[in-house]
Amino acid sequence: MAAALIVVVVLLFLVVLFLVSAIKVAREYERGIIFRLGRLLPNPKGPGLFLLIPIVDRMVKVDLRTITLNIPPQDVITKDNVPVRVNAVAYFRIVSPKDAIVQVENFMVATSQIAQTTLRSVLGQHLLDELLSERDKINAILQEIIDEATSPWGIKVSIVEVKDVEIPSGMQRAMARQAEAERERRAKVIAAEGEFQASEKLREAANVMAGNPITLQLRFLQTMLEVSSERSSTLILPLPIELFRPLVELGSNSGSSDRSSDT
Repeated sequence: MAAALIVVVVLLFLVVLFLVSAIKVAREYERGIIFRLGRLLPNPKGPGLFLLIPIVDRMVKVDLRTITLNIPPQDVITKDNVPVRVNAVAYFRIVSPKDAIVQVENFMVATSQIAQTTLRSVLGQHLLDELLSERDKINAILQEIIDEATSPWGIKVSIVEVKDVEIPSGMQRAMARQAEAERERRAKVIAAEGEFQASEKLREAANVMAGNPITLQLRFLQTMLEVSSERSSTLILPLPIELFRPLVELGSNSGSSDRSSDT
């Protein structure tokens, strides 16, 4: 009786152990790649509950969520021979779980190495100014090359972004001087354009005043009024008699008209 009880207990223990090792659960974002006696089963398992044959089946879980890969800083020499230190970040996900396990030993390490070598190769073909001003274009080139290289592994690279570009201090000072010189050049160009436009307006005003001498005299008197209001000292201005000739002629004409009427 005792021996039979022991046998029953052993059998129950084996059944429980079998169920524990046979019942597997995969989350919604996971897939189970099954190897049965070393051979790959065609269809991944999951999500949900499924059974494995203990000892015969071996499962490798694959995460289908987007993975963030930090590309470590790389020392790069640009096309114009400027040494820079650049790091980046890549976002990718597994679209074919079987290929990610069978076609490459470690897809994370392989993707990281491909990203590092591609980063150095692509940035070495561009000028420093392009690296700083055309970041979107370079990101697109990196994404296309890395995605094509990792496609046989069942990986889809969606985004590659260059994060930081470290430039030597001497080059930074040179770029600062260049930017300052550029700002001064723009300021001089704007000032010259303003002088040109002002001279055009003065020329138009001079043409108008040349056709009407009274306008020139009124402008002269207005200028004297403005100067006298700004200064407290006495102003002595030499006045050419030609400025008053129109007024004298106007007065003489009016006197002649009065004499004619009296006659």
